Amino acid sequence: MPFARRFMLLCTIFYLYAAVRCLAQSPLQPAALSCEYRSNPLGIDIHRPQLSWNFEATANDQVQSAYEIIVSASPAEIEHGRGTAWSTGRVNAGDNLNITYSGVPLRPFTRYYWRVKVYNGQGLPSAWSKTNWFETAMLAASDWQGKWIGDGRPQPPDAAAYLPDAMPLFRKTFATARQVASARLYVCGLGYYEASLNGEKVGTSLLDPGFTRFSKEVLYAVYDVMAALKKGNNTLGLMLGNGWWNPLPFKFFGRWDLRDYQQHGRPCVKANLRIRYTDGTIDLLATDESWQTDRGPVITNNVYLGETYDARLEQKNWNTTGQTAAPWKNAEIVTGPAGRLSSQQQPPVRITKTLVPVAVTEWKPGVFIADMGQNFAGVAAISVKGKPGTCITLRYGEALFPDGSLNGLTTAATQIKKGGITGGPGAPETMWQQDQYILNGTGTEHWHSRFTFHGFRYVEISGWPGTPTPNDITGLRMNTDLQENGTFHCSDSLFNRLHEVVNWTFLSNVFSVQSDCPGREKMGYGADIAVTANAYMYNFNMAAFYRKTVNDFANDQRDSGGITEIAPFTGITDKGYGDESGPIGWQLAFPYLQEQLYDIYGDKRTIEENYPAVKKQLAFLSRKAIDHLFYWGISDHEALDPKPEGLTSTAFYYQHALLAAKFAGILGHTADSVNYAGLALQIKKALVSRFLVPGTGRFDNGTESAQLFALWYGLSPEQEHTTAALYHEFERRDWHVSTGIFSTRMLFDVLRMRNDNETAFRIAHQPTYPGWINMLQHGATTLWERWGDAGTVYSMNHPMFGSIDEWFYRSILGINPAAPGFTRIIIKPQPAGTLTSASGSYLSVMGPVESAWQKNGKTFRLAVAIPPNSRAQIFLPAPANAVLTVNGKLQQPLRQEGGYAILETGSGKYVFLVN
Repeated sequence: MPFARRFMLLCTIFYLYAAVRCLAQSPLQPAALSCEYRSNPLGIDIHRPQLSWNFEATANDQVQSAYEIIVSASPAEIEHGRGTAWSTGRVNAGDNLNITYSGVPLRPFTRYYWRVKVYNGQGLPSAWSKTNWFETAMLAASDWQGKWIGDGRPQPPDAAAYLPDAMPLFRKTFATARQVASARLYVCGLGYYEASLNGEKVGTSLLDPGFTRFSKEVLYAVYDVMAALKKGNNTLGLMLGNGWWNPLPFKFFGRWDLRDYQQHGRPCVKANLRIRYTDGTIDLLATDESWQTDRGPVITNNVYLGETYDARLEQKNWNTTGQTAAPWKNAEIVTGPAGRLSSQQQPPVRITKTLVPVAVTEWKPGVFIADMGQNFAGVAAISVKGKPGTCITLRYGEALFPDGSLNGLTTAATQIKKGGITGGPGAPETMWQQDQYILNGTGTEHWHSRFTFHGFRYVEISGWPGTPTPNDITGLRMNTDLQENGTFHCSDSLFNRLHEVVNWTFLSNVFSVQSDCPGREKMGYGADIAVTANAYMYNFNMAAFYRKTVNDFANDQRDSGGITEIAPFTGITDKGYGDESGPIGWQLAFPYLQEQLYDIYGDKRTIEENYPAVKKQLAFLSRKAIDHLFYWGISDHEALDPKPEGLTSTAFYYQHALLAAKFAGILGHTADSVNYAGLALQIKKALVSRFLVPGTGRFDNGTESAQLFALWYGLSPEQEHTTAALYHEFERRDWHVSTGIFSTRMLFDVLRMRNDNETAFRIAHQPTYPGWINMLQHGATTLWERWGDAGTVYSMNHPMFGSIDEWFYRSILGINPAAPGFTRIIIKPQPAGTLTSASGSYLSVMGPVESAWQKNGKTFRLAVAIPPNSRAQIFLPAPANAVLTVNGKLQQPLRQEGGYAILETGSGKYVFLVN
């Protein structure tokens, strides 16, 4: 055959092969696109947002070998495969998490559309993904046109602060004459606000904006209000509450006045309504002195004490164009907060569940108790008919006294109670949680408070006209509307119930900050956050929420470098180290959350942004250390044994140094990493020298707490002796916990790493005091602050001991990350005790991870799902001579280790059998 013909034939074959390859459907397709961990986010103010995706796959063992991203402000261009804002071309990389936008500079108030195409391990391209979008908000301070406005009334003196103080309403009427293409409301109303357009509430969020250090940062929200606009006249209305911006002057725990530590002021608002017409023109309605204001029906409100609403003061149609009230006065320009305005990225607080009372009983004539059957956070809603001026009082509590009356003392604000701590001039003797509604007498009236939230199971009702029924009162559960990411179920009904109780507790304590309790304190304590962060992250998507938490601690960092005990800071500095810094274990939340955001979500940027603050914090701690040791701190909070204060405080210091070394390594700061690793080694040597009793393995006082700290941190040069001493303590306590909040979390990690889930099960399942099951058997529907009955002092809705829920996922289901973002996974179920089965899932940023096992005699069956672009090591509990099959085919393990047969898989669904 002549050369020319052979050449043409080869070209034809090549082109046919290429055409067939292009037509071949890749088994790997991109899915679940997200920007900054959110799907189609409305209103981001990040100049270089990060894009992520995961996958759908029709075959096992799928990996991404390359990707392409296109971004454009024009949906038509995207549909035609053109990215005029950014087009990466083919990038030969397996990365699918947190790809930083690197196109043309983004414009404010612009919607950008984007798609991604991926290539699998054989180079086959996927189809383009569905089109997603993100929309920018203000990208510079100059993008804000509105001014802070208020009603001009002065702050009352402290002694009068508890008297009625009607909250302001604001309104602005405007006209639209042309066809609207889009309409966005950008608003920050301090302390809280409710916006309406033409009489209809804007959005579904409550208690916005989130609590921050107002002198550093203030959050605004963005709403799409196009559907509520009408041609012609429109009215935008804003109702304000005090929130955290205008707190009462009472002293927390009789000592700290929040107003001494956070910027505060009268309620004020800043807003822009931006309307874009189809002809390209823009109308901007911004807050200024032309807005009108008057007093509204909310006459008292406080995040702790509650709200009073006088319906007789309602102004009909005040937020519509049909307003008939007397003329209002003009608003006044006010100073407002000093902090930068940032777009609120964490999910908003919403009503997430409605509860109906299981009973309403009359405790004494005219006083009724509604039992919601469940402790939770939120408010009560009522439907009532009566005479104008009738005042209904709703008083909230977590428990009842033996005589059946309401016990509201466990949630009294910061323990201020009659005969005990006082709140200062004008403060109530006992600072109950209480709402009041005053009827206007116009038919059946429906109401719930807007600007507060409570922790409660029971509601005492007084002043009701007649007899309330379960149809007249409902409980509105409120919380940051987190995406549920985890599921767990097992053959033990008590553990299933405990899992539910933990989740009720967790959701009760997320109101823009992760709090210690939703009634008494409502504050973001660092230790409470650190010990439960992983359990939270297995159950919910905490990426944006914990980014805010890290930012809250950074905003409150002291000039000397110390981190506060609580963020946003409220003045509390129990056993801190000067300059209003907190105790060292509580300071740990700041770097620890950064590590977990990296490990769980692959978030490197948060570490990068906060690295200077971490260095400054560690320098501060190093100056405070005495020969690399610390001798004081709160230690292992709520431990039942004497606390090993010096050991725990120094161990926390050690962890700070390890985290700094890790962060420096991640960021490529080699010299820093070496220096911090060297510091950690010096701390460890000093700690062992000071607190180990040589030859015994015992650390400090030898309690469960002390031994668990030594083992969890890998401190002991006498590992077996230290472990034996721990088991001796377990036995001394009859296999019950005596641990505090830190060592409780460590307990399950230590036993998991030793493959001793039998001991973990034995301790976790104890029905007698102290323990979780004991709480359940005494009627707990949320976790208590202490191992024992809360009585009239301690909270009955505290997340601290909820770290056990992490054990359900990591040990019983066996789902563990082995690389940042679950790109590598370990599935290592540890059947124990009387458990015969367990099943559950975790929605990682790579996609769903599933584990379900059954144990029947000598047969063990494990079904797993591994997301595309991840790999997993599977640990099967199996003796060396066991017969293993994978999806029905015989399989030899890679190795045997600690009673487990270990295999490795790519993505997909697999069923493993051990016989």
